[in-house]
Amino acid sequence: MLTVYLLRHGETQYNADGNRYCGRTDIDLTEKGLAQANHVNTLLKGKKIDAVYSSPLLRAKRTAEIISGRKPITDERLVEIDFGLWEGKTRAEFVSESPLSWEQWANAPEMAKAGETGENGNDVLQRMNSFFKEMQTKHRDESILVVAHNGVNRLFLAHQLGMPLQNYRRILQLNSAVTMFDLDEDNGFVLNMLNG
Repeated sequence: MLTVYLLRHGETQYNADGNRYCGRTDIDLTEKGLAQANHVNTLLKGKKIDAVYSSPLLRAKRTAEIISGRKPITDERLVEIDFGLWEGKTRAEFVSESPLSWEQWANAPEMAKAGETGENGNDVLQRMNSFFKEMQTKHRDESILVVAHNGVNRLFLAHQLGMPLQNYRRILQLNSAVTMFDLDEDNGFVLNMLNG
């Protein structure tokens, strides 16, 4: 069985500024984001973590480094959703520009492209499922820390919980809060903690 501590990175300026969509924009943590990561470092101190992985984006790498005290292995499959034309905008801004593109995404994210030119949910799930399948083989009976992003994490969790993907936004993943789950060949996916 593989145990995963899955986190969203700490706060960025885009999060603080009206929750702007920050897909592939590579920005650092705010002071609050650094403090959040340090707090999780305290929470996980003494926990056995065999490997540390993160998205290659700075906000995730920094969070992983602070929490674990070591340099993470970066993996492109953990990068945030490509939000296309929504990048850098709040939901209110891009919905007013193109209500149809938001409606299509909200109703069928598995097929609609985020921001008209970005990824769809199936693209995201393909890479996230590929990553975790590899981790199950590579880290059998171990615990790993994975720091990624709000969009990819919630799509993955919704899928694993058997939810329709259009409901992924009903899962709230706070900045630098610990979500813990097990992946087991016999029992499949078991969610142990959300936002701990």
